[in-house]
Amino acid sequence: MGASASASAMDTGSGVHAFTLVALLLIGPLLACAWLSVRQTALVSCAALALAVAASLGHGVPPGADTALRLGGLLLGCALTVYAAHRRTSLESALDSAREVARITQRVIMRPISRDLSGTHVCTRYVSAAPESTLGGDLYDVAMTPFGLRVLVGDVRGHDLEALRLTAATLTAFREVAYTAPDLPAVVTGLDKRLAPELGPEDFVTALLAEFAPGEVRLVNCGHPAPVRSGRRAELLEPAVPSPPLGLHPDPPQYRVRLQPGDRLLLYTDGLTEARAPDGTPFPLLPEVTRALREPLPDDALHRLHTSVLAHTTGGAPYDDLTLVLCQATEVTSPVPVS
Repeated sequence: MGASASASAMDTGSGVHAFTLVALLLIGPLLACAWLSVRQTALVSCAALALAVAASLGHGVPPGADTALRLGGLLLGCALTVYAAHRRTSLESALDSAREVARITQRVIMRPISRDLSGTHVCTRYVSAAPESTLGGDLYDVAMTPFGLRVLVGDVRGHDLEALRLTAATLTAFREVAYTAPDLPAVVTGLDKRLAPELGPEDFVTALLAEFAPGEVRLVNCGHPAPVRSGRRAELLEPAVPSPPLGLHPDPPQYRVRLQPGDRLLLYTDGLTEARAPDGTPFPLLPEVTRALREPLPDDALHRLHTSVLAHTTGGAPYDDLTLVLCQATEVTSPVPVS
């Protein structure tokens, strides 16, 4: 009887040991489904099942209900890990496709520009705050109108698909109004009217509009950061009277600034003014803009300015989306007398 009890205890111990080993073997497929492909996860699962069978036979566990239950549980766990790997890869593929669609949509909505337009060279740069996403609330556009070259730079509240929808609505409204409104205040009125049905109670769009004429630029600012004129020195072109953003019924006055040949006008979003170093130091706007705009080529100037922002914010929290639009007069012009 003692021998029988001893044998039963040995069988129980071997069974428990085999059960523990079978449970540990499931760790491999679980890790595989989180990182590997479906095929690789299936191979790891097959290897785990083979090891479980070998472990059960090697420890002298007689085939029975307990052994079948343990192996059946491992088989079910391996099948679930293969399914999990399939779902993960499917979701990753769908996410990659969505990101590619978003990237293409963003480039269609806000096409990169670097060209001469009616005596003014315009170049642009847009950088999203999130490296894994191209969706943001910044916007810009240009329009060659009967009244001259008109440029829009704006910032929609938010950074998601809703912001992208409002960005598209703002650009569409600008392309409808810019060619018919006789002056920039009229453009603002048309934009605000067309955006009203699209904006929620807490939505708004800051906007800066520029209209280039011989020897000058006309500006209208709706709650947006003031542009910088770089000539003999760099200076902010602040409006005399602040105006609220689009969506809050702005009525901004137009102000005019002379532009000499070679002068540059930098339009940007608050991703530049709100950039912070890890210790909270704000980005030195005018000194860095002055240094960057010394570059002979406008595209090189924007690249240097963007590099300066990255260097300033290294190690800190991601700053806001950044849009830079640089305009430079390329022809010797003077105000045209009106008959």
